[in-house]
Amino acid sequence: MRIATWNVNSLKARQEKVDQWLDRAAPDILLIQETKLTDTDAPVMPFAMAGYDLLHHGEGRWNGVAIATRQGMQVDDVVTNFGDGPVRDSGPGATKDFSEEDFNPFDEARMLSARVDGLRIVTVYGPNGRVVGSPFYAGKLSWYARLERWLRETHDPAEPLLVGGDFNIAPTDDDVWDARAVHGGTHVSEPERQAFRRLLDWGMIDAYRLRETATGRFSWWDYRAGNFHKNLGMRIDHLLVTKPIAERVVAAEIDREARKGPPIPSDHAPVSIDLDEPGKAFDAGWEGALERIAARSRPRASKSS
Repeated sequence: MRIATWNVNSLKARQEKVDQWLDRAAPDILLIQETKLTDTDAPVMPFAMAGYDLLHHGEGRWNGVAIATRQGMQVDDVVTNFGDGPVRDSGPGATKDFSEEDFNPFDEARMLSARVDGLRIVTVYGPNGRVVGSPFYAGKLSWYARLERWLRETHDPAEPLLVGGDFNIAPTDDDVWDARAVHGGTHVSEPERQAFRRLLDWGMIDAYRLRETATGRFSWWDYRAGNFHKNLGMRIDHLLVTKPIAERVVAAEIDREARKGPPIPSDHAPVSIDLDEPGKAFDAGWEGALERIAARSRPRASKSS
């Protein structure tokens, strides 16, 4: 079984890219973030044509999470927003004209959970935090405290459970291109990393790191300044699993090639793990890319006269 997560940065804008990747990597379960759609507008038919059922929790203009499962898999016991009730409607025709400053992470479509063929699958889109010390940052930490409390109150680390998505947290200095360059910012601050570690302390395991320990492999790069081609990125997309799933992980990958266009890519790359046996083979493109980047960074020898 292959399980993957991908922040697509607008499912409407990236549908063609997602369709290509479903064919390229053939995941059995794909966790999706930042769909930026209402549930009514969720692209159920395109996913069905690709052989997947789509479970969607959205609000409209921002956020939005989904779980795509291969047709025939049993999906039940759906939970949204930690079971705390409906979220806002920021889509077309909403009674309130929301702006980006209308931030309440507990009224946004950021969490969706379902039981899939006996596995508890949770897709999350953690708040960005923007600036350390800001209300957005405080809201981010509060949201992670709610996620941790939900896990403690409703689940057990002895059960097969996976929490995946865009966490907007790089858990260690090995997960950023330059710890000095990002020091003091969001995604790498100690309170954020503590929130991530509390999930691990509860019983979650970073599944990617079970199989891949190399540094310099990231899941997000800013669109600006050629950061992708310079590999100035962060590993902020994660698949956290409990021990019963961790024992089944045989492979893990970040598909760097999916970050390339055309069509226009997301600023995130898919992260995948394989359980029990390797899934469909694909070349993630890391070896050649890192060699080219290293070669460009070497000082050129001066020509003798």
